[in-house]
Amino acid sequence: MQKKRYVVKSLKMARRKNAATFFLLLSVVFLSWGVGHGGRILVVPFEGSHWVNMEIILKALHSQGHAIDVVRTNISWYIKDDSPHYKAITVPVLRTFNQDFINPIIQKVITIERAFSFSFSISCLMTFVSLQLEMFESMSDMHGIMCELVTTMLEDEELMITLKTNNYDLVLTDPAMGAGIILAHALKLPLVYNVRWVTSGEGHLAIAPSPLSYIPITGSGLTDKMSFMQRVKNVIFYAIWETQDRFFIRPQYQAVCERFFGSEVRYRHLLQGADLWLMRVDFVFEFPRPTMPNVVYIGGFHCKPAKPLPEHLEEFVQSSGEHGVIIMSLGTFVSELPDDMADEIAATFAKLPQKVIWRYKGKRPATLGNNTLVVDWMPQNDLLGHPKIKLFVAHGGTNGVQEAIYHGVPVVGLPVFFDQYDNLLRLQERGSAKILTLATVDKDDNFPKAIQEVLNDPSYRMNMQRLSRLYRDQLMNPLDTALFWIEFIMRHKGAAHLRTESYRLPWYSYYSVDTVLFLTGAPLFLLLNTVIFIRLLCKAMSKRKVKHE
Repeated sequence: MQKKRYVVKSLKMARRKNAATFFLLLSVVFLSWGVGHGGRILVVPFEGSHWVNMEIILKALHSQGHAIDVVRTNISWYIKDDSPHYKAITVPVLRTFNQDFINPIIQKVITIERAFSFSFSISCLMTFVSLQLEMFESMSDMHGIMCELVTTMLEDEELMITLKTNNYDLVLTDPAMGAGIILAHALKLPLVYNVRWVTSGEGHLAIAPSPLSYIPITGSGLTDKMSFMQRVKNVIFYAIWETQDRFFIRPQYQAVCERFFGSEVRYRHLLQGADLWLMRVDFVFEFPRPTMPNVVYIGGFHCKPAKPLPEHLEEFVQSSGEHGVIIMSLGTFVSELPDDMADEIAATFAKLPQKVIWRYKGKRPATLGNNTLVVDWMPQNDLLGHPKIKLFVAHGGTNGVQEAIYHGVPVVGLPVFFDQYDNLLRLQERGSAKILTLATVDKDDNFPKAIQEVLNDPSYRMNMQRLSRLYRDQLMNPLDTALFWIEFIMRHKGAAHLRTESYRLPWYSYYSVDTVLFLTGAPLFLLLNTVIFIRLLCKAMSKRKVKHE
C-alpha cells in the first residue's frame, strides 16, 4: 500500500515537473517571439529641450520591445551615455552644441532688445543688422558642428560597418540638424522625423504648400490675418530665412553629400524625402494651413496628468491658501537674466499675495521676497497640473506652451529668441496669454500690470481651459499615434505611397511657370503667325491687283 502511494506521489510530482517545464518553455518561446518581432531603431537626436521630448518617444518605443541605439558626442550636453531605454553610440568630437555655445547668443539678443527700448536711430538699426549677421554666423557655426559630427561618422569605416550590420529598421532624427538625414541616406534606411524645425526653418515650409498671404513666417510676429503691409513684411522675413538657408546652412550639408555620395545627391532632396514627419504641433495651437499625407500631428505628446509633487513643493504650494501659486521658467537655454532685470521681476513677485516658484540659476536677486522659492529645477508638468497654480510666466518654448494648454493655465510670456514670440502669439490671439518683450518687461510697471491683468481677468483662464478641452478631445493619444506610425514605417519598410515627389521638380515646374508660358505662348504664337499670314496674303493680293490694272 505504501509502495502504491509512493508511485502515485511520484507520478504527480513528475506531472507537475513536466507542466512547469512546459510553461517555462512556453514563456521562453513567447519572450523570444516578442524580442524577435521588436524593431531596431537608430536615433540621431538634437540637444537641449529637443532631447527632452525625443527621450519620451524612445522610452515608449522601448516599452514596446524595440531596441534603440542613440548617437551622441563624447561631450554631450543632455544625452547620457548609459540608459535602461537605449544603447549609446558615442562619437568623439572637439566641439558640440551646448550651453557654452548658446549663452553668448542669448546675452547678445537680450542686450540688443533692451537697447531698442531707449531709442531708435541709425546706429541702433545698424546694431540690429549686425546682430542679425552674428545670428547668421552662429547658426552657420552650429550646423558646421553637425557637419563635423556626421563627417566623423562617415569617415569611421569600422563604425559604418557596425551600423550597417546592425540591420536597423529606420532612422529617427530631429531634422533641426541635418546629421541624421545624411546618415539615413548613407545607410539606405527609411527616415522618420520628430520635427518642428528643419535646417531651413519651420518644418511645413520644406514639404507643404505655404502661401505667404496667410502663413506667417517665424520671427515675423504675424498671424494668419494680414494686412497688405504685413504681407510685405512676411515676404521680407521669408527672404531672410531663404538667404540664411541658401548661403549659410545648405552649402555645408551639400558639401558633405558631394564628398561622400557625389554631386548628383542633393541635400535638399534628402531633407524633403523623409518617409514620415511626426509634427510636434496640432491645430489647437497652430494656425490652419495646408499639409501633406505623411505629416502626422503629435503636438503635446509629452503632456500627461500631473503626478504628486515632492513633499517640500507640495507643502510650499499648500501654504499659498486661497491666493494660489505662480510658476516661472524661461526654459532650458536661458539660465540667467541681467541683474537689474532679475531684481525688477523679483520685486514684482515680492508684492504679490500669491506664492511664486521660479526656476532660475543666475545670481540670487537682491529684491527676492519671502513668498518666492527659487529652484534650479522643477517638475513643470506636475506643477501646471496642480489645482493651485494660477499663472505660468514662460519664455514660449513649444514644450512649455503645450503643457500650459494641456493643463489650462494662462500665460504671461517673456520670449527671448527664435520661435518663442510666435508660439506665445498663437496663445495671445486666442485670448489665453499676454506677451511682454524683454525691452519693456522692467519699464513702466509693465510686468506687474501684465501679471495682474491675467490673474484678475477670468477670460484668460476660460480661454485657456477651452483650448485644453479641445486638445484633450482626441480619438487617440498623440504618443500612441507616434508609436503606431513609427511601427507602420517599420512594417512596410517606408511610406513611399504617402510621400509626394514634388520636391524633385524644379521651381518653374512646381509653380507651373513653364506650362503657363506654353499655354499663353502657343496661342500668341499661332495668333502672330495668323496675323503675319493675313498681312502677307493681303500684300500679295494688292500686288496682283496693281499688276492687273
